[in-house]
Amino acid sequence: MADRHEVSEAGVESLAVPSLRWGELPEGPVVVLLDQTRLPAEEVELVCTDVPALVRAIQTLAVRGAPLLGIAGAYGVALAAVRGFDVEEAADALANARPTAVNLGYGVRRAAEAYRRAAAAGAGAQDAAAAALAEARAVHAEDIEASARMAEHGLELLGELLPGGGHRILTHCNTGALVSGGEGTALAVALAAHRAGELRRLWVDETRPLLQGARLTAYEAARAGMAYTVLADGAAGSLFAAGEVDAVLIGADRIAADGAVANKIGSYPLAVLARHHHVPFVVVAPTSTVDLETVDGAGIEVEQRPGHEVTEFSLPHLQGTGAVAGAGIPVAPLGSLAYNPAFDVTPAELVTAIVTEAGVVSPVNRERLADVCSASRWRKSRSGNGMMAE
Repeated sequence: MADRHEVSEAGVESLAVPSLRWGELPEGPVVVLLDQTRLPAEEVELVCTDVPALVRAIQTLAVRGAPLLGIAGAYGVALAAVRGFDVEEAADALANARPTAVNLGYGVRRAAEAYRRAAAAGAGAQDAAAAALAEARAVHAEDIEASARMAEHGLELLGELLPGGGHRILTHCNTGALVSGGEGTALAVALAAHRAGELRRLWVDETRPLLQGARLTAYEAARAGMAYTVLADGAAGSLFAAGEVDAVLIGADRIAADGAVANKIGSYPLAVLARHHHVPFVVVAPTSTVDLETVDGAGIEVEQRPGHEVTEFSLPHLQGTGAVAGAGIPVAPLGSLAYNPAFDVTPAELVTAIVTEAGVVSPVNRERLADVCSASRWRKSRSGNGMMAE
C-alpha cells in the first residue's frame, strides 16, 4: 500500500527532500520515496508500507536510477522482513521489477543474503530482519561514498581531457541526487565542475519519451544554480556540428564485462555523434553497475516499456502516479504501434572512459574493467550477477 504526502510546491523554496528514506511510523516501518513522476511541478512523498507498493513505484518510475534502485531493493527486502512478510517472495518480486537495472538485483541480494545468514545462524525473525535492515543501510551509505568518489575522479578526468576549464557538457536522462543516496553519478561530476568554476554550460537532453532530462535534470541543475539549457534529443547533432559540446557525460543501468554500456534510450546515438566529432564520451557509474556475468552487450536484456508512453503525452503531476493508457493527450492516431525500449547499448569502443568510485577505466576493455572491480572494495557476489561489498 502507498500513500502520498504533499511536501512543497517545487521551485518555490529549495527543500532537501531525500529521494528515498526509511521511516518509522506508529503503525510500522515504511519506505518513503520522493515521487519522481510528479516533478518538477511538485514535491510529493510516496509512502510504501509493503513490497507490492514499492514494486509499483519502481515500475512506474516513481523511484528510478541505477544506484537508487539498488538502495530501494535492499530496503524493500528489509521492509518485508520487518513487517513479517515472505522475504523470498518479496526478493523475487523486487529483483524482477525492472530487468535491465543490475543494481536493483544487487541491492535485493545484499539484504536477502544478510537475512538468510542471520536466520541460518539461529537468529529469530526479529534479529534476522534487523540484519536485513542493517545491510540495506550499508548499501545506502556505500552509495553516498561512491557518489563522492566518482565526482572526484570524474572532475580530475575532465581536467585531463579538457585542460583550461570552461567545460560545455552534454548529458542525457537524469543522473543526479534523484538517482542516488548521494549527489549522483554523471551529474555529480558536472556539479563538481560547477562548484570548481569549470562548468560553462550544461546541455540537457529532454530525454523522450518520459522527459527525465527536461523534468528532472533541469530541476536539479536549477536548484544547484548551474548554467543549463534544455534541448530536444534530436537537436544534439546540431550542437556537435557547431562545436558547442566539449564532453558527453552519462550514467549507466548495466555495464557488461566487455565494457558495453546499457543506458537510457538515446545514449547510443550520442556516442556515435561524439566519436564522429572527436568529443569524449564518458560513462559515470559505480562498480555495482558492472555485471561481470554478462559477457558482452548482446547479453543485456533491454526492458520494453508500454507503447502509450510514446503515443500519448502524459502530465503525471495532474494524473497521479502510474497513469494508465488513455489518460494522456494522444500524439499519434488511435491504434498506432509504438517501439519503446527503455535503454540502448553502447559498445565499449565508443566509450572514452568509465568513471567508477574505484577509479577510471580507459581505454575501456574487459581486462581493465575487471581490474578496477577487483581493485575496489567490491567483490563478485556468490549469488549471481553484480558486486558485493567486502
